[in-house]
Amino acid sequence: MEKEKIFSSFGLMPKEEMLEVKPNFKQLEIGIPKESSFQENRVSLTPESVDLLVANGHSIIIEKGAGLASSFTDKEYADRGARIAYSKEEVFKANLILKIEPPTTAELELMQNEQVLISAVQMSTQSSDYFKTLNKKRIAAFGFEFIKDNQDKLPIVRSMSEIAGNTSLLIAGEYLSNINNGKGLMLGGISGLIPTSVVIIGAGTVGEYACRTALGLGASVIVFDNSVSKLRRLQDNISQRISTSWFQPKVLIKALKRADVVISALQVGDGKVPCIVSEDMVMQMKKGAVVIDVSIDQGGSFETSELTTHKKPTFIKHDIVHYCVPNIASRVSRTASIVISNILTPILLNIAEEGGVENTIRKHECLRNGVYAFNGSLTNEMLSRNFNLPFSDLDLIMSTI
Repeated sequence: MEKEKIFSSFGLMPKEEMLEVKPNFKQLEIGIPKESSFQENRVSLTPESVDLLVANGHSIIIEKGAGLASSFTDKEYADRGARIAYSKEEVFKANLILKIEPPTTAELELMQNEQVLISAVQMSTQSSDYFKTLNKKRIAAFGFEFIKDNQDKLPIVRSMSEIAGNTSLLIAGEYLSNINNGKGLMLGGISGLIPTSVVIIGAGTVGEYACRTALGLGASVIVFDNSVSKLRRLQDNISQRISTSWFQPKVLIKALKRADVVISALQVGDGKVPCIVSEDMVMQMKKGAVVIDVSIDQGGSFETSELTTHKKPTFIKHDIVHYCVPNIASRVSRTASIVISNILTPILLNIAEEGGVENTIRKHECLRNGVYAFNGSLTNEMLSRNFNLPFSDLDLIMSTI
């Protein structure tokens, strides 16, 4: 009979040979709680990833209903070897916790000493007490925003930005159409008609993918940014010439007056994005134009922007439709969950093959960059500065262990 096969970072191998290839192998018990935020629909592992991890000798415990918002049923998880838990308390007994949102105050109380946590940090919504609690429990915490790959990129941040950029144009198309009491315009263009005008503010990943989608639909696009090098890189990445401009006020106002859709795609590493579009500028825009403020999770770059929800995503101000929902990726939660799961699964396999978190972050600098709390200390300098908490160099901590 053919031996059962499993995947590892080394490829396919007979299960019986696993321990010979991975002498430091550590079995992981991975807990996946149901997300508590009412706007969070994603889940950190798909059933397919659970299947792979279980085949590699790990155990998965997932809270009942954790995947339903992404159209993954409990039965799918159970059929692939996961154990379904009926309480968060049961899930948080696992030695490694996977989440999308950072743990709530109630969830932090459930966490055990010296657990491993992998989740987003969402610095703009945090307080110093969150980090103090992690350190008090000596939790080793990895942040989505800081985990890098072998190319020194931020794979989860970039992937969610790509989704936000693409999806923002699809959302704009919905609110231009009659079905949502819009102007009845088709986003894009057809032969014989002037195409709809799209203004994109910000030439980062979100702006690039919004630009790609708008061009693919046939829209007329102009992109603004305060960095000429970013604008040049965007043009190189999409391999075609588009209209670009530095943030020159007169040029921006002129473009806004003509715009049918404005995508605010400004992102900064920490703190709030600058306010680029004043209320007076909004008042000069076309009646029925659509603003998608993707930057709202960092304060928004429109003076008229106000935080909205997936259940009530828009409001109208000065006859302009404003869509200001943070976490746009959660709107397409199944796609986003698959992306996150595909990034996290190799990381989990790596941690197991190296014999645990300590060995992994010693050997892999890209994962070491993702650690922001370890051994009772805050190890991310930016978080330390923003929350006025003591900073400890992770390399120095590791040298003493």
